[in-house]
Amino acid sequence: MIHLRVVSPPERSAAVYELMLDDPAVCNVVRLPGVARRPDGDLVMADVAREDASLLLSDLHDLGIEERGAIMVEHVESAMGPQARRAKENARGEEADAVVWEEVQARTSEEAQLSIGFVVFMMLAACIGAAGLFTDNPILIVGAMVVSPDFGPLAGVCVGLVTGRRTLALRSLLAIVAGFGAASATAFLLSVVLLVTGTVDADYTVESSGLARLIASPDAFTFIVAFCAGVAGMVSLTTAKSGALIGVFISVTTIPAASDIGISAATGDAGAFGGSLLQLVANISTIIAAGVITLAIQRRAYDRRRRRHDAARGKGAGAGTGAGEATAADRVASGAS
Repeated sequence: MIHLRVVSPPERSAAVYELMLDDPAVCNVVRLPGVARRPDGDLVMADVAREDASLLLSDLHDLGIEERGAIMVEHVESAMGPQARRAKENARGEEADAVVWEEVQARTSEEAQLSIGFVVFMMLAACIGAAGLFTDNPILIVGAMVVSPDFGPLAGVCVGLVTGRRTLALRSLLAIVAGFGAASATAFLLSVVLLVTGTVDADYTVESSGLARLIASPDAFTFIVAFCAGVAGMVSLTTAKSGALIGVFISVTTIPAASDIGISAATGDAGAFGGSLLQLVANISTIIAAGVITLAIQRRAYDRRRRRHDAARGKGAGAGTGAGEATAADRVASGAS
């Protein structure tokens, strides 16, 4: 279940309170008048079945709570009692498949930022990947894939495109370009140092490493694997199956390709450089395409459900998809009555 803490302006608290009481998928509703500060208002708390969390959050958005109050969302690991069981039974669908869109957007917005930490992890992953390619060690390649945080910005582009948040999509795209650019540059510098110091044979070529040769030779399976990984990544992200993301990280050759670009540049191997660059672009573009398709299907299913929900509550057809603010005054008035 999802626990909601809502700080509501006093004049809208009645509407919020009644909204939660009227929802059969909500339980444990508590209203504490006048206890909140910064912003000042009433505190309303409730637990909602994950399947209906986005619907309730959208209703709260229609009331304008985000603009004048605050909404906090927390996960409840275990909910016991007859009311909690009844709320779960009243919610449509399966909890494991439910998508809390507000949570997805917040998570991707955080993970898609071009931060120092993100760049550092990309650079470290590239170094591990370069070491794996030089030694032809698949364990190090897998380690580089796990360390790399590149899936966050890739997911950010998908979420931004599907939900119409252009700023998120552009910021995520910038993080992708800068992150992989820094990774390849780091692999290049490391390769130069290793070659100059004799740690790696001066006559090293990509052809001498089976893994490097494989990465520099994209084929049809590159797109197949990347597409499947993109779908799996989006499903694991939206349904909170974070453990599956580890499998996604080690199924595509994004960071190893970035490492191979740096190595190829250092060794002057133009053919391997072009092949590795093509591998990287193919993986990134295919993952994004697969993610967009997956999210679009999930979003369309949610929009249909949202329209049925709005119709049942007597709201306008546009609510929940960006036009719900027009009904806020009506909702406040009906809740207060």
